[in-house]
Amino acid sequence: MLKLPSGDTVPLMQIALFQPDQPTNTGTLLRLGACMGTPVHIIEPCGFPFSKRALRRYAMDYADHVTLHHHADWHAFQRWRIESGSRLLLLTTKSAQPYHQFTYQPDDILMVGSESTGAPDYVHDIADHRLLVPMTANVRSLNVAVSMAMVLGEGLRQTDNWPEG
Repeated sequence: MLKLPSGDTVPLMQIALFQPDQPTNTGTLLRLGACMGTPVHIIEPCGFPFSKRALRRYAMDYADHVTLHHHADWHAFQRWRIESGSRLLLLTTKSAQPYHQFTYQPDDILMVGSESTGAPDYVHDIADHRLLVPMTANVRSLNVAVSMAMVLGEGLRQTDNWPEG
């Protein structure tokens, strides 16, 4: 929740990275979260060492500006998500639902899978919705950070939940 100067609070859209394996993409997504005021969830195991020192290297000086939630595994994230009551929206090439034709809620969690393997079936099965970034034929996929930026931008536009400042 974001506390406004009026004292009111508004729910925040959130970013989740399922078992990321590319530290540069993780850094980019952490910077995206910092710049958009969007909390970021990292779900272990990562394909690279994840520590406070590594975080500073990946996210550079943005590490101090992102709200980071670190989950030891998928089950820990799921327990947190169920308590939060937020919908889980999985960005995937295995969907027919274009992201720009979907109706977002302010507290949605936008998730990308691992860069090398995507998200396994059990994540697809639990996701409340699966969203596709339409692309031209004969290409495999966009970079996860690019996809997330596109979808987050649409979600923030629809919910008019842009960061102040």
